[in-house]
Amino acid sequence: MRFIEFGGNNTKVSEVILGTMRIWEKTPQEVATLIETALDSGINAVDTAPIYGPSEGKIGEAFARMPGLRDRVWLQTKLGIRPHPRIKANYFDFSYEHIMESVDNSLRMLQTDHIDSLLLHRPDALMEPEEIAKAFEELHEAGKVIDFGVSNQNVAPMKRLQRYLPFPIAANQVQISAAFTPVFDSFFNVNMQNEASAMRDGGIFEYAYDHNQAVQAWSVLQHGYFGGVFLDQPEYAELNEALERIAADHNSTKTAVAINWVLRYPAKMQAIIGTTRPERVSESAAACDWEMSREEWYEVYLSAGNRLP
Repeated sequence: MRFIEFGGNNTKVSEVILGTMRIWEKTPQEVATLIETALDSGINAVDTAPIYGPSEGKIGEAFARMPGLRDRVWLQTKLGIRPHPRIKANYFDFSYEHIMESVDNSLRMLQTDHIDSLLLHRPDALMEPEEIAKAFEELHEAGKVIDFGVSNQNVAPMKRLQRYLPFPIAANQVQISAAFTPVFDSFFNVNMQNEASAMRDGGIFEYAYDHNQAVQAWSVLQHGYFGGVFLDQPEYAELNEALERIAADHNSTKTAVAINWVLRYPAKMQAIIGTTRPERVSESAAACDWEMSREEWYEVYLSAGNRLP
């Protein structure tokens, strides 16, 4: 496993993160086994969120069932997505009151006294950065949260928020995979009159690189917006052929190659895996056993149907 230095304390955090959005059908013992498998594979990071249904509670029960397990885990949760009381939809809330209430509830559900990393889950158009900063400072001073970050935010709101924070925004969690590459498409097609040239994020990868910020990639094996896994799918035949060939050259698997591709960008990259099967956790962790060459990285990018100018 490879590790990055995360946040203000340069905490050693694995490049692969165990995501828990889909553990709602798992028992506490099965969740504990999943986390133990991740730890045995070198993955020390677990990501969750209140919007993931019972996931926080399942993790908390796993911690309670296995004393000492929490101490071995770097734990990240999120906040800000709330079910609307009158409309069948979610909305976003970064108010001081909701931040404080959400953290206290997460601590109870997770059965822990602190959160290692807290992310603002998606952007809130009504956010007031002074209010967020006040909440973050109080949580940090109380020892309830160590580091703070954001999720699915572009450069403009990050800059707006950072002006009021006494510590850096440690991470931005965004979607990226070999079959979902808008961040690279706009980078390559600069100043061109085509669809790929449209920059919709303000340069989040460049911002992360310049500000020592971790990029946490989610849906690393998916195409589109929750469009499904691209592995072994006929519409991505060329991409799968490239992944298969590279996997054979490195005595690896297509899953590991696809994750390796995400991690190859020269910044503080992390990949969130959403599997609930212990054997797939170990397979995903193997993505850090080697580093993809430049030629292999571009082969994957082009095999996904992309074109370079």
